[in-house]
Amino acid sequence: MTVDPSLAELSDRLFSIAVALYSVAVVAFSAQLAFGRRPARQLVPAGSGGAGAPAAPPRTDRWGLAGLAVTVLGAAVHAGVLVTRGMAADRLPWGNMYEFATAVVLVGVVVYLVLAVRIPAVRDIGAFVLAPVVISLVATGLFLYTETGPLVAALRSSWLAVHVSTAILGFGIFFVSGIASVLYLLKLRSDARGAEAEGTFLSRLPGAVTLDRVAHRTAVFGFPIWTFAVIAGAIWAESAWGRYWGWDPKETWAFIAWVVYAGYLHARTTAGWRGRPAAWVDVVGLAVMVFNLLYVNMVSTGLHSYGGLD
Repeated sequence: MTVDPSLAELSDRLFSIAVALYSVAVVAFSAQLAFGRRPARQLVPAGSGGAGAPAAPPRTDRWGLAGLAVTVLGAAVHAGVLVTRGMAADRLPWGNMYEFATAVVLVGVVVYLVLAVRIPAVRDIGAFVLAPVVISLVATGLFLYTETGPLVAALRSSWLAVHVSTAILGFGIFFVSGIASVLYLLKLRSDARGAEAEGTFLSRLPGAVTLDRVAHRTAVFGFPIWTFAVIAGAIWAESAWGRYWGWDPKETWAFIAWVVYAGYLHARTTAGWRGRPAAWVDVVGLAVMVFNLLYVNMVSTGLHSYGGLD
């Protein structure tokens, strides 16, 4: 299988442009936190719980809107990275760690944009979403980059479009959920400090109720997708290796992640585990997902160790 070098080079250039655009978005969202008006404190109106203050009207802060606009442009360029890379090799563009991580981050950005459009207060967490996005992409480019090429033999299956695609979607959604839970925990700490925290960047975040609901709703959305990814992986394993489950490191940690997120969703409905304890479970879930991505391909050995890092 031949590779189109011009499209491969274009993909690499678009990657750098996407990082630059997201960096500009971080600056814009940071300026919003520093100079913009105070955000809406609640996702729901007064009388439904929480602080009881009425929700502020949708914001028209120019820094926030500029950040959103640049993020949309960055997401379009980011998608172009994968499209041109796939066209260059005439295959699905998630056949190694570089492509997988790039796709996961793109899903996270798109999820954030959807939430920011539907819930204006969520725009105020833009800097905290886009900063990890920039860091993740820079690390991906520095440490995971692989030149465009054909798929390794183990991935030449129609199951690549099913299993890996859903794993990318699930991971990207959990990425946003985990960040929202981290911010929720920080917001609770800020609220507990009261007047002492006034004027800090934490005081400009959306209310704890908003952050908690964003974390929960994204986890609810991502959990069945991740469940399907695990099931599809087991079916592919039976087709490729003659067994559905062999406790390979990748399989094991994918299952551990599933258990953690199942625990998080259960904790949300269990007295004594709502709020802060449940949020910590969600944060642990994101840590497990990141560990699963990096550990299996960079440290451990197993049937899934084909991340293109030779």
